[in-house]
Amino acid sequence: MIGFAAAAAGGAAGALCRYTVSRLVDTDFPWATFIVNLSGCFLASFLMFRFGDSLEDSVRILLFTGFFGAFTTMSAFSVETVSFLTEGEYWLAAGNIALNSIVCIAGAVAGKLLSSL
Repeated sequence: MIGFAAAAAGGAAGALCRYTVSRLVDTDFPWATFIVNLSGCFLASFLMFRFGDSLEDSVRILLFTGFFGAFTTMSAFSVETVSFLTEGEYWLAAGNIALNSIVCIAGAVAGKLLSSL
């Protein structure tokens, strides 16, 4: 039961943080999605590689399943990319794919590297 509560609490916090970013960054290009995905990938990677083995299960569920599961928005990224494609905005679609895929993986690598300092 603790796992469910941890996931719910983390999910609520992650969703609120995600919504806050989307309200603060309101542009034609989905920069809010990029910011959320990059920061989420970086922070999740850093925390997992730095503290993952020492975290209790409930804390791990709260952070990774709950918070980062709700905070990062790969589903929004996918829908936005498809929207660009159906509107014939191929360069915007390609840019969105490159930023949210390649750069976010680089963020996770940076998080892992920083975790070992």
